Parts: sequence; C-alpha cells; structure tokens
Amino acid sequence: MIGGKKISNYSCFKSYDIRGRIPDQLNEEIAYRIGRAFAQYLDAKRICLGHDIRLSSPAFSQAVARGINDAGAEVLDIGMSGTEEMYFATFNNDVDGGVVVTASHNPIDYNGMKLVKRGSQPISGDTGLLDIKALAELGDFKRSNSAAGITPLESRPAYLAHLLSYIDVDALAGLKIVCNAGNGGAGLVIDALEPLLPIEFTKVFHQPDGNFPNGIPNPLLFENRQPTIDAVITANADFGIAWDGDFDRCFFFDEKGQFIEGYYIVGLLAEAFLQKTPGQAVVHDPRLTWNTCDIVNKLGGKPIMSKTGHAFIKERMRLEDAVYGGEMSAHHYFRDFAYCDSGMIPWLLIAELVVKKGQPLSSLVSEMISNYPVSGEINRTVEDADEVIASILDDYQASAIDVDYTDGVSVSFDDWRFNIRKSNTEPLLRLNVESRGDKALMHAKTEELLARIQ
Repeated sequence: MIGGKKISNYSCFKSYDIRGRIPDQLNEEIAYRIGRAFAQYLDAKRICLGHDIRLSSPAFSQAVARGINDAGAEVLDIGMSGTEEMYFATFNNDVDGGVVVTASHNPIDYNGMKLVKRGSQPISGDTGLLDIKALAELGDFKRSNSAAGITPLESRPAYLAHLLSYIDVDALAGLKIVCNAGNGGAGLVIDALEPLLPIEFTKVFHQPDGNFPNGIPNPLLFENRQPTIDAVITANADFGIAWDGDFDRCFFFDEKGQFIEGYYIVGLLAEAFLQKTPGQAVVHDPRLTWNTCDIVNKLGGKPIMSKTGHAFIKERMRLEDAVYGGEMSAHHYFRDFAYCDSGMIPWLLIAELVVKKGQPLSSLVSEMISNYPVSGEINRTVEDADEVIASILDDYQASAIDVDYTDGVSVSFDDWRFNIRKSNTEPLLRLNVESRGDKALMHAKTEELLARIQ
C-alpha cells in the first residue's frame, strides 16, 4: 500500500464535510490521505485549494496539496481564504474540484475540510464522500508518474468583481455598516472591498487570528452578539453584520442593534431577487416556511421546499433552476454563484434594499416579525428521538390540516405550525414553531411541545 497501513475508521468524515479534533481525529497524515484519495476519486488533473485562518490550517493545506500532487494532479492554491472563495475559484476556473481546509465555528482544537467537484457541485455522503473516506482509510493508492506541482492562483480580484455584479454600487453611497469578522477570515474580504464601495465601515474583531482572542466566531451564540450590538449603537450605523469563521454564513443586526432571525432574511433576499427577476423559483428549508412562501407568492415567484442541508438545497435549486435558496440557519445560495452559499452576497443585497426602499432594516422586517412570530430553533437532548417524534405526531396529527415529512415532521394548523427533526450527528431534537400573527400562541405552543419532549 502506497499510503501506508490501513486505518480502521476516519471519524472526521461527517454527512456533508470533514471535521475532527486535532490530532486524534485529524492530523497531517490523515489530511495527506484525504487529498490523495480526493484527487484519485475525481481522476483529477487540477484542483483548487484554499485554507482558513486557523493555526493548523496552513500545515494541513500543505499536506492536502502533497496528497493531490502525489495522485498526479496540479494544485491551484488560492491561499488564505473563505469557503466561498474556494467555491468561486473552482467554478470560475477549468478545474476538476476544490477543497478548503476549514472548521468554521468549531472549537479551537478542531479543523476540517469541505470538498466540491467540477463546477463547485457538492460532495456529500450520498455523492462520493464515503468513497473518498474508504480510499483514504485503505491507503491503497494508484501510482502516478506525473510531475504535478503547486501554482499560486490570485483569485480574489475576480471574486470581488463577481460580488459587486449583484448590486448598484453607486446606490450604496453614505451607508454606515458595522462588520464583525470575529477574528475569522471575513475581514480580509471587507478590506479588499472597502476601496470599491462608497460605504463607511466600523470594524469589530477584524484581524484574522486563529487564537480566537474574542471567542470562536459563531454569532448564533448569544454571548457573541453584544460587541456587534454595541458597535451598531455607538456608530449610529445603518445595520451590522457578523460572520462565522469561514464566512459562508452572515448574521444581521438592525440599526437599533437588534439581532434578526435568519428566517426573515430569507424573505428579504427572496424579495430582492424577485423584484429584479420576477417569476423565479425560490428554494427554502421546511423548518419555518410561512413568511417565505407569503412573500414569494405575492411577488409572483414559485416557493419550493427542500430538505435542510447544503447538498439538498443545491441539488433542488439546480433541478428547479432557482434564482435563490435560503435556510433559516443563515446559509444563502445563489444561482449565479454556481448555486453555492455565500456570506458576502447577502449583505450587499440587503444594503441595496435598505437604500432603494428608503427604510431602515428594522422597518423592512417588522411586518414579517409581526405576521409570523417564531420560536427560533430550540435543541433538546433526548434518549430516543424517533420515539419522541412518534409520540408527538400521535397527539397532533388528527387535528392538523397538513403533515409533511420533507425533513423530520412538519405539522400545520390554521394559525400555527411546527417542525421537529433529529440531528444527524447528536442525540438531539430540533424544534421550530411559528404562528400567524399571534406571538402569545406561538409561545404557548412552544412550551407545550417542549413539555412533551422533556
């Protein structure tokens, strides 16, 4: 075996990507094997490669590159970058695939990878990731006589031009925006965009730092939101943005510093696209749906529900030729971005919407929040998730007007609905509840369901 001894199990392989604790679940030897298996699986000639700001990422990236080279494929290295920059470099160049070394918002002692094939099509457990895992574990790699090497690729200028193609740049003059990179990679792109935009930026935790001196960049954690809130209020900004580590997700704060649930941002972005390109399809996840469907239907679009998860959303978008896809978890996908998710395109579109509508961000979402109050996603640890779901379904389905199994179970009534689903990786149930304009009802039904779960 060229790769060495067979390894029994690489637990760093997950449903959609690779993530593991260093060094027992992921190290340079494993990274080398993954790079080599990836290139062999694709029968690749050229592969794009990038890495995030984590301290271990440069060494892991070099190990992946060696594996790709030893499989006979050339590496086009875009260096320190975000996940979406790897997506862009892969679909914007004649390459067979792409890989970025990143662990996004995982703990500091973790790292991982995201893999795509030609055109930045996702590779998941259903579309090749398990085959790559088996090859890496076995280590029985094909020999290659190719003298492949590593070529630096300056991809960011083309990426920036692509980002700006979504908006009327001049219309953004005078905007004041707070941006919190959380010491992740987003600051690098904001600095590159700044000379190209007529925007005044206030920068929080801006410098990339894999030591994460201000905590892991995960704006979903309540304790991580206050610095952005404070900066928005102090700067009298139009709104604030915060990103996770590899900035493929972005989170919004209105001009009052209030955090906006990702569900309502999906509605805003659907509106932004349908105003520019009427009649298009918009894909959404099943956890919270009424607001999105309401907006898309009013604007003459076609709302389409997909199972949660980037591989499923991207596949359904391709099938429907959807202009936009959104998840309440702050993943936003764009047809012109090869159906991939971006954490930069959303805030540019929201900025344009704020200016062109002449309304603050709080006003743009206030009616949505009032019409469709939500619980936010609530996670609970359970011993037997299937048993709990079955029990809840027994209690509620008789009086429901609709039961849907696209992802977990969605149960709808005239004036409220809920979705309950299992975690793919943990003994957790995830609950989302929404109502039609009745916040008290939403809260009451949320407590009722939580009592049943517990």
